[in-house]
Amino acid sequence: MSGAPHGVVRVAVVGLGWAAKSIWLPRLREHPGFAVSALVDPDRAALAAAVHDRTGTLLLTDVDELTPDVADLAVVAVPNHLHAAIACRLLVNGVPVFLEKPVCLNSEEAEQLAAAETGGGSLLLAGSAARYRADVLALRELVANLGHIRHVDLSWVRARGIPDAGGWFTQRQYAGGGALVDLGWHLLDTVTPLLGDVRGDITFDQALGTVSDDFVRSSVARASWREEQSLHAYDDDSAGDVEDTARGFLVTDTGVSVGLRASWASHEPRDVTVIRVDGSEGTATLRCTFGFSPNRVESAELTLTKDGVVTQVPFPVEPIGAEYMRQLDELPALLAAPESRGRAVRETRRTIAVIERIYETARAARATRTARAAAGRRATAAPGPLASAPAAPAAAATSDEPAVAVRIASPVRVDGADVSTNGRAIPAPTHR
Repeated sequence: MSGAPHGVVRVAVVGLGWAAKSIWLPRLREHPGFAVSALVDPDRAALAAAVHDRTGTLLLTDVDELTPDVADLAVVAVPNHLHAAIACRLLVNGVPVFLEKPVCLNSEEAEQLAAAETGGGSLLLAGSAARYRADVLALRELVANLGHIRHVDLSWVRARGIPDAGGWFTQRQYAGGGALVDLGWHLLDTVTPLLGDVRGDITFDQALGTVSDDFVRSSVARASWREEQSLHAYDDDSAGDVEDTARGFLVTDTGVSVGLRASWASHEPRDVTVIRVDGSEGTATLRCTFGFSPNRVESAELTLTKDGVVTQVPFPVEPIGAEYMRQLDELPALLAAPESRGRAVRETRRTIAVIERIYETARAARATRTARAAAGRRATAAPGPLASAPAAPAAAATSDEPAVAVRIASPVRVDGADVSTNGRAIPAPTHR
């Protein structure tokens, strides 16, 4: 690891948007086990603004300039639709990658990542920091004493927290989806360790769900605490074509049921995350707030309920975002462990398959509702003495549920612009 003290991991940060500047760069610079060896972004102004110490830090505008001679690990924090493409290029070039969620937007991209990891002989690491929270780790210890796990409920419900409203986060062609892809990925990544999965082997045999978009176009529902500007201006009729709420019901291959809710916005006063695990010997419940929102519950609470008695379970109190430092603590060992290869791909295949199936059932339900509404209009139309004009065709999507797709193709890049399927050229976002 030339260019850094022995045992220190040289890290390149790819993409200099909110996630890089607010989450990764401050912590990588603080952590003694890492040295930021390179920053990569096509925006030279973003590179200049992110420089902390020019000594030994390369500033690159093209990810293909990043090689194993420069970095031992690349942290990829670009917009969702670029995740798989950027990671594949790095993996093929032999650079290990830690990829922000969502790791990919569809199963096809998951297979591309698998092929790149194998073909490049490198390593893909991924995962949500939520599983490294002190309260979640305490919950995992408590779950070990609940006997046979029967059911898990997970919800992350924000009061007002739509990220970058009107920007790429709420554009399906760039984000891949809404709250399910964003918050839901964290929840799906959290639930499997609670079920004892350490290798990514648990699968979900059944998955179905619904989505809705009651808040996604509301300016008052945006996540003001992120303090970011939309990267593009969109027409009113194109802004916000993803869901702000998703609900799902899953069953694992071993018969454990899982209830899931992810909401960017709601009628609740606070942003609240609740995880409840029902076992044959008791119930464990964690009530807290994931993420960085200041509109949080005052303090996290973990309880054990058994035979009608509720007991408070203590755990260490830590500052917001401490889970990311704990995640960084684990990365060097994961980089060195041969068994790490392939695990991220297994977990990614499982997660994206669940997301696709939830979207598929939501799409089918929307089609049924649309057809019934059209039939109802025809049935209630009173025929006059003269032939009436034919009824207008049913809308492609209703106002209470956005159009969803099982597979989301990445836009085609033409002369520096991503061309959407409706023929409008929209500059592609490069910052997460």
